[in-house]
Amino acid sequence: MAKIYPLLGIPQPFDPTCRFTTSWLLPPFLLASLRLLLSVYAFTTIFTVFGWDDAHHLAAAARQSFSYFTNLTYWGLAFYLLFGALHTFSYARTGQAWLRSWPRPLQAAHAVFYSTVVTFPFLVTLVFWAILYKDPWFPVVEEGWSNISQHALNSLFALVEVVLPRTSPPPPLHIVFLVILLACYLALAYITHATEGFYPYSFLDPSKGNGRVTGYCFGILIAICVIFGIVWGVIWLRNLATQKLGLEGKFAGQRRKADGLDVRERNVEVVELQEEPK
Repeated sequence: MAKIYPLLGIPQPFDPTCRFTTSWLLPPFLLASLRLLLSVYAFTTIFTVFGWDDAHHLAAAARQSFSYFTNLTYWGLAFYLLFGALHTFSYARTGQAWLRSWPRPLQAAHAVFYSTVVTFPFLVTLVFWAILYKDPWFPVVEEGWSNISQHALNSLFALVEVVLPRTSPPPPLHIVFLVILLACYLALAYITHATEGFYPYSFLDPSKGNGRVTGYCFGILIAICVIFGIVWGVIWLRNLATQKLGLEGKFAGQRRKADGLDVRERNVEVVELQEEPK
């Protein structure tokens, strides 16, 4: 099992230069505050929609919301930003990210979680506005606001995570996990139909043609691979540009005053910096 961790982007020690919790542009405290603000907005959106549905006697819509990929990815975005904020606040306060003390399986899960956060929101936005949205615009203000929040601002939040932190490009192996998660959602969609009697997305209804369903599924598979590749390239270019401009490690100098870095950690930092794009 230990041999797979490097393939998942989990060196030992984990994240030696604190890339998940530092930014090339913002000091750690401001990065943490921004993440927390975006997380609060996302959670506010989720619970406001629940409250609206309940007030308008649409309690079933709240229960069924967990069958929609949009809502599941929005929950994931909200939780990642929350935990990202907590990890970054711990780094800003002590110079040691809380994340670095976690067990390796949880560190690996966090790294994969990051890959979902910087890819799935773009997929949601693309599918919604290109396939699902139909004119006219939403006649109710709440519906328009909730759709903008969940199908447009979600990608803005993901873009923040692509551009601002010092994260490295996701390891190629992560695309396997993204595909597995999409396959699991596909299974959930058909379980929803079997138990609730509806398809979360009409293009998954085989009564409209099995070929049509297959085409959409392969189209989404290709789309997530393309999005992953674009995100990987943008993060690589961001690291290259910030390195060339001398900004790459601007806010990455904090460390615990009590014990600092041991020799092994220093060596890992040197290796990582040597592997940065030139």
